[in-house]
Amino acid sequence: MNKKNFLVELGTEELPPKALKKLATAFMTGLTQGLEQANLQFSNAQYYAAPRRLAVYIEALDLKQADREVEKRGPALSAAFKEDGCPTPAAMGFARSCGTEVDQLETLKTDKGAWLVFNQREIGKTTAEIIPDLVVQSLNRLPVPKRMRWASFEHEFVRPVHWLLMLHGDEILPCTMFGHKAGQTTMGHRFHHPDAITISRPADYRNLLETQGKVLVDYSQRKDTIRALVEEAAKDIGGVAIISEDLLDEVTGLVEWPSAVVGKFDESFLDVPSEAVISAMKNHQKYFHVVNSKEQLMPYFITVSNIESTNVESVRQGNERVIRPRLSDAEFFWQQDKKTSLKHYLGQLDKVVFQNKLGSLGDKTRRVQKLAEELAKVLQTNVGDASTAAELAKCDLMSGMVGEFPELQGIMGQYYALHDRHNPEVALAINEQYMPRFSGDELPSSTIGQILAIADKLDTTVGIFGIGQAPTGDKDPFALRRAILGVLRIIVEKQLPLNVKEIIQTTINNYDKGGLDKDTAGLVYQFMLDRSKGYFSERGIEFDVFDAVAAIRPDSLADMSNRIDAITAFKKVPEAESLAAANKRINNILKKASAEDIAASVDETTFTESAEKALFAELNQAINDTAESVRKKDYAGTLSRLAKLRGSVDTFFDTVMVMSENKRERANRLALLHQLSQQFLNIADVGRLQIK
Repeated sequence: MNKKNFLVELGTEELPPKALKKLATAFMTGLTQGLEQANLQFSNAQYYAAPRRLAVYIEALDLKQADREVEKRGPALSAAFKEDGCPTPAAMGFARSCGTEVDQLETLKTDKGAWLVFNQREIGKTTAEIIPDLVVQSLNRLPVPKRMRWASFEHEFVRPVHWLLMLHGDEILPCTMFGHKAGQTTMGHRFHHPDAITISRPADYRNLLETQGKVLVDYSQRKDTIRALVEEAAKDIGGVAIISEDLLDEVTGLVEWPSAVVGKFDESFLDVPSEAVISAMKNHQKYFHVVNSKEQLMPYFITVSNIESTNVESVRQGNERVIRPRLSDAEFFWQQDKKTSLKHYLGQLDKVVFQNKLGSLGDKTRRVQKLAEELAKVLQTNVGDASTAAELAKCDLMSGMVGEFPELQGIMGQYYALHDRHNPEVALAINEQYMPRFSGDELPSSTIGQILAIADKLDTTVGIFGIGQAPTGDKDPFALRRAILGVLRIIVEKQLPLNVKEIIQTTINNYDKGGLDKDTAGLVYQFMLDRSKGYFSERGIEFDVFDAVAAIRPDSLADMSNRIDAITAFKKVPEAESLAAANKRINNILKKASAEDIAASVDETTFTESAEKALFAELNQAINDTAESVRKKDYAGTLSRLAKLRGSVDTFFDTVMVMSENKRERANRLALLHQLSQQFLNIADVGRLQIK
């Protein structure tokens, strides 16, 4: 038998719950990639993760690498021997590097020449020799922002390490990591089974930990179990548990042996905005909230305990005692904040630094207000409401509630604006300014909300780029990538007729003159184009289609989307391949020609070939036929008509010599091609399309 199952487990103190799954998958990926690179075959890999352990189980792993023939190529024969047949220094040096003599080397002959070669059979190493280093390498590459040391050890890891288990079949692989020798014992639940458990075979690991150790070590199984327990607990009290994936993942990373407990809070807290109550329960206590059939918050919560208590009532009461002060805080801030209008906070914004070189939150508010007013004019919506919404947008940051619960920014602004009797549209926009808050989040539903979201995000992006702090690598402290993606989504998906080049420049103009880099406009526009590439790719748009449209650098993102749709459809018509190739050829010809080489306009009297006369006539007819569709930006219709030029274009290139020796004739033909190219470039650079 040349294959055995493998198991490695690193026992630690409680790992960061939000990062647990990421750490476990990275551990498995790093290890399996290492095995593949080492030519060690296996059938399947599975990660296990619980608060106090990271583990990887690999089925049917080779006992050793296969032996292999290694061919090492040396100098060419012509450089290996002198005219008298004696080896050159190059040949002797190659032989020494192979640990042999020149006369022991072989000759490799190919169509390209002959070389000295050294053939050697390399004996494969055993898995026991290789895998400890692979485990260490994988652990060292885990995505850990900051590692820690413990006791007097020099070792570093995300948390202190307390044991190491490493088995290949029934054999312990001898090695030491983080100060611990590998063994075959693991630890059960900290309270239910604090004793060691011996693992005789890797395949027994999961089952033994569950049945004996009271640990659900399979992350996915534990997550599904928690979901089912929470849903059942909510059903028992006549409600529905709202389970966010982020909170579910975090709770899964906190417990090894889950048990759901229902708690209740005073119904008077339901008078507080539900978002504040939910935030107190979810973000501070990791509780799941419950709603009724009308999706209204119920005075219950569900917590997931890490023990199977014999006194559930005591656990319930303990959690109820803990949540009450948090809800009382939310209630207090709600009542206190309502005593002050949002506008009252405007003066305080001037005392809060937004960014050292970009001024205060008050400065930012005034810039965003100006931009919002301009956008409102373009989109023909209420300028006054847009201005008011922008003016009040950041005021809730000064409130007690948002100070205690920062995640409620915007949400509380909406509540306070309604309390101050502002228009509902203004209040809604204050909330919607932060949308989309995360990948896949909903977009602002109101026009004023869309305006405020664009203005806020664009002001930040322009400012940060303008002071030379654009995102680099993983560093993006102002989340500009997410911000610009949000702007893209709003403009494209809400079909807003905004000229992005103009609004970027307007945003720049709102800053103090000379305060930003002179290249800011181009840098921000290019950043937007770069982000749009990923955005359209996720929507299934092929890269060459995006590249063809992006090449003409459209002013409007919504217009870019329409062009992309038209080019996507164009790629499917029979004429597309020939016309794409022709446009590519035209582009190459025109690039090589100088402006002086091309006639200012096409002179029909200069034509000598029937093919160029025919192309000119058909092109002019196509220009006339598409005048209306071009005016209406009906790109699909325009391309459909231009596609009919294929026959005359093909004939032109088959029979006409563009670069004629006659200078006048050549200039006229180049002008004709330039005119043809421009009709397509009005939509996209179709020469960039890759059609097979």
